[in-house]
Amino acid sequence: MMCKMVAISDSLAWELVKRNNSFMRKKNGQTRRSGAVTFSIERGNLMSKSSYKYSGLANSKSIDITATPDNRAALTKKTKKAASSGKSGNAVIALNKDFRRVENTIKSQATDNYYRPDLKSEALAKYTVVYRANRAAKGVKKAVPIKRGRA
Repeated sequence: MMCKMVAISDSLAWELVKRNNSFMRKKNGQTRRSGAVTFSIERGNLMSKSSYKYSGLANSKSIDITATPDNRAALTKKTKKAASSGKSGNAVIALNKDFRRVENTIKSQATDNYYRPDLKSEALAKYTVVYRANRAAKGVKKAVPIKRGRA
């Protein structure tokens, strides 16, 4: 017997997964007043925040920028097939040109075709972080030392 997946709205999907899902990471604050912060490690979540805007699970259109094993970057977008199929519903675009050209690629894929114009600055910020980490991993640039305060 063939089971067919039913398409649901993005807001209904968010209501179902916002309180509890397997990608959620809750961190307690340092003080009583700061409270707890909820992060999410799902694919398609650019900022790793557990919110409707950044959710890769609840949104039918999501963007993600990740580092590849060969110290490059890749842009992943959900396609229309993503609603009915799992992994095959993603389009992966290799980001292996120089920084300026990759910036134009991200802008054209995210904003110029009205895919997710609200995530333009977040996508560029994530690519900047991935780019710096890849350059440090390749040995082109030294890693930024961690500030530890007074010794």
